[in-house]
Amino acid sequence: MNSITKNIMPLLLLILVASCGNDKNSQNAAGGQPRAMALPVIEIPVKTVTTYISYPTSIEGVVNSEVRAKISGYITDVLVDEGQKVRKGQVLFRLETESMNQDALAAKANVNAAQVEVNKLKPLVEKNIISSVQLETAKAQLEQAKSGFNSISSNIGYGTIKSPVDGYVGEIRLRKGSLVSPSSQGALTTVSDISNVYAYFSMNEKEYLDFIQNAEGTSKEEKIKNLSEVTLILANGREYDSKGKIETINSQINRNTGTVSFRARFDNANGILTNGNSGTIKVPTVYENVVVVPQEATFENQNSRLVYVVQQDSAKNTVAVSKAITIKGKSDNLFIVDTGLEKGETVIAKGIGKVRDGMPIEPTKSDFDSISKPITPEFQ
Repeated sequence: MNSITKNIMPLLLLILVASCGNDKNSQNAAGGQPRAMALPVIEIPVKTVTTYISYPTSIEGVVNSEVRAKISGYITDVLVDEGQKVRKGQVLFRLETESMNQDALAAKANVNAAQVEVNKLKPLVEKNIISSVQLETAKAQLEQAKSGFNSISSNIGYGTIKSPVDGYVGEIRLRKGSLVSPSSQGALTTVSDISNVYAYFSMNEKEYLDFIQNAEGTSKEEKIKNLSEVTLILANGREYDSKGKIETINSQINRNTGTVSFRARFDNANGILTNGNSGTIKVPTVYENVVVVPQEATFENQNSRLVYVVQQDSAKNTVAVSKAITIKGKSDNLFIVDTGLEKGETVIAKGIGKVRDGMPIEPTKSDFDSISKPITPEFQ
């Protein structure tokens, strides 16, 4: 064996040993436990949270008074405009009453003539020249004449049409020169008091029963009094500044729709809301001291909602174990847990798509609020 061979042999032996070691490590990796994956975990807390259910709503002023003509006649003056704020008793329209003025003069003359007849007969009755029956007849005719005159005078007064309430003038359907009468199909206009407004919405029978049975109180009236304030979302998607209060719940179910109607009152001092507005009512339900879990920490499998709970196996390894839970509500990105989780349990917070049941993990503790905080989009 020459010197070159003597130098090469130890080197070849070293390579062979290293190669055998690598094969052994590969076998261990293939046949042994997989390497633990580092994952964020959170401890399950209890919180007081509020959930909302939304319902379409229509808005009306607390008073919507139709303005109608009480006599027939042509409109001679329209003294207000649509949307104008008016006071109770303010003149809105005038009707032509010229012919009734002539009738009033004639009726007044009849009153005067009847009064003269009564005055003439009184001394004759006192002197027993004529029977008192004649005087009583004359007095009856006087009262009849006065009644006719008063009726015509009232009709003339009805020619001046005034606002019945404080509020805002709605659509004015007829203009100067239009003929109106008490039998006209449409009103001249509507005056709405919108300093406060009503929001009307409905729940189906099941929703109503759940809602009213969960409300605090023994009687229906007491439950309504204790209800939380509701939120109004306007048609443009923005939240109305003031909260509303549910004041009444219909005592009957609508047979056609199977729903129960609700009425909530909102302050409208700023005048933003008006008669006929639409929107959405958000009705809150408050859950006190309930177990919650971020939606991101859950997954679905065969119509079941599950989480991965962090546990130790028999070999004291930290592993992920799937656990079914039931949900009774949702608030933002939190699920309100009914059953399946207890306060203090640790679950995997993120990355559960890479996890398999029984897989070893390396838990990294994370703050619950940082995980559960809703993500606000940067661009709307």
